[in-house]
Amino acid sequence: MSSLNAPPLVSLEAIPDGGLVAVDAVLDGETESLVVHRAGAAVRAWLNVCPHAGRRLDWAPGKFLLSREGQLVCAAHGASFELEGGQCVAGPCRGDALRAVPVAVRDGQVWLAEA
Repeated sequence: MSSLNAPPLVSLEAIPDGGLVAVDAVLDGETESLVVHRAGAAVRAWLNVCPHAGRRLDWAPGKFLLSREGQLVCAAHGASFELEGGQCVAGPCRGDALRAVPVAVRDGQVWLAEA
């Protein structure tokens, strides 16, 4: 999934603690939008695609809705995803999950990792 020549996705300091950012990455030869979430030093990433209707999760490029409970909310139909594993906990795709993309933090940068 990753390439030895690929640049880092984003610097860790560019992601607010508890926040979400959108980045582009080349996966299997295709450029895809990813949602990257930071919780302290831990970083998780998923495809920026809601499993309900295949639409992007952001309401504007790189702008995401977070519920009061700290869940990512799909801007199109309101599905809510917990940010530990990307499981849909409410809305039209309850029980589905976002497609995880393995990432790692090295030298203050977020990189694609081997699956």
